[in-house]
Amino acid sequence: MVTLIAENKKYIFYDELNESIKDELLIFFRESGLKDIFQNRYIKNLIDYCFGVEVGFDTNARKNRTGTLMENIVSNYLNKFCEENTDFHYIEQATQKRILEIFNYQIKIDKNSRRFDFALYDEKTNKLHLIEVNYYSAGGSKLKATAGEYKGLNDFVKAQNIEFIWITDGKGWLTALNPLEETFNHNDYVININMLKNGILDAICLN
Repeated sequence: MVTLIAENKKYIFYDELNESIKDELLIFFRESGLKDIFQNRYIKNLIDYCFGVEVGFDTNARKNRTGTLMENIVSNYLNKFCEENTDFHYIEQATQKRILEIFNYQIKIDKNSRRFDFALYDEKTNKLHLIEVNYYSAGGSKLKATAGEYKGLNDFVKAQNIEFIWITDGKGWLTALNPLEETFNHNDYVININMLKNGILDAICLN
């Protein structure tokens, strides 16, 4: 059974079609715009079109899943670090407003929508670390753009006496080694999961 709602009309399509359902299907086909798409030959192969939509949905779902999983992994390491070092505290999805409210620390942002994946704060030294996290399982133009953006973001944050940490991983970087290397050489901290596992946060934050 497939249930679809268009404006105030609810469509329920069962496997067994009767004349009433057929009429509803025709109405849906026309009102949803599908008739125009196929009639004007915007789509010439229905099977290829449906397969493409399915692949697109799955690709976006995988991107969301891997991004969330990476953040969860980093969150576990941060949580362990803060348990072992009680002067440190962290928050997720750190906006300028949340950082001020929770840590009483004022930061400047380069754009209104800026939201850091994590903010790690040392209340003893009043030191703030802003952290961005991502994982790329495949290549693409996004990797180069991200590497370039984080070079600039590092400089912007560092000018405020705040440390910027970029945590990234994934085989996708094998297709973009040059921009990754440039950012690695430019920024103070570009690290991966293995470095987290080996205690890099101690070396960064406890100096």
